[in-house]
Amino acid sequence: VELPGTFRTTGGGSRLGLAMPSLPGAADRCRPNILLTGTPGTGKTTTCEMLVEATGMRHVDVGRWVREQSLHSGRDEEFDCYFVDEDKVCDALEDVVAAGGVIVDHHSCDFFPERWFDLVLVLQADTAVLYERLKTRGYSDKKLSENMECEIMNVCLEEAMESYKSEIVQQMQSNTVEQMEENVERVAQWVADWKPQTT
Repeated sequence: VELPGTFRTTGGGSRLGLAMPSLPGAADRCRPNILLTGTPGTGKTTTCEMLVEATGMRHVDVGRWVREQSLHSGRDEEFDCYFVDEDKVCDALEDVVAAGGVIVDHHSCDFFPERWFDLVLVLQADTAVLYERLKTRGYSDKKLSENMECEIMNVCLEEAMESYKSEIVQQMQSNTVEQMEENVERVAQWVADWKPQTT
């Protein structure tokens, strides 16, 4: 799977074509931070678990944090999910990401501070694959339809491109175990090559 586009590097680089731009705060960390986003069902949690095993980084599942630490303002019964309190989430994660070496996993990405991340990965899946995954989860027809529409309209990719520097945003296909394994291999190599950037 070829990563899209030509990527600029500053003060470093990666033979995998993943960018290593200078970001505020990156010089203070010994290890990079990665944001992994995408429509529910694209394989975020599975990919994160594989990345943790390959890199030793820490996985922060934002959805789980929201539930376990009550970082929400109640439930949306129609879509069977919580109303995320974005300020509470950012406050809870601030010290965690400051140390570096964290993979943050969430379907929405526009409320995190840009300075937190050195790489933003947007997982995508073909609609037929995504439909079966969501159906298996027991999603209601309305919730399934909403998520399918988000994937078709590239909502997560557009949100990432609007929220972060384009050179750190990468889209990756996540239809098969083989694609996931290849994605993990490439990202793990990028992590191994990463060095704090100085401005």
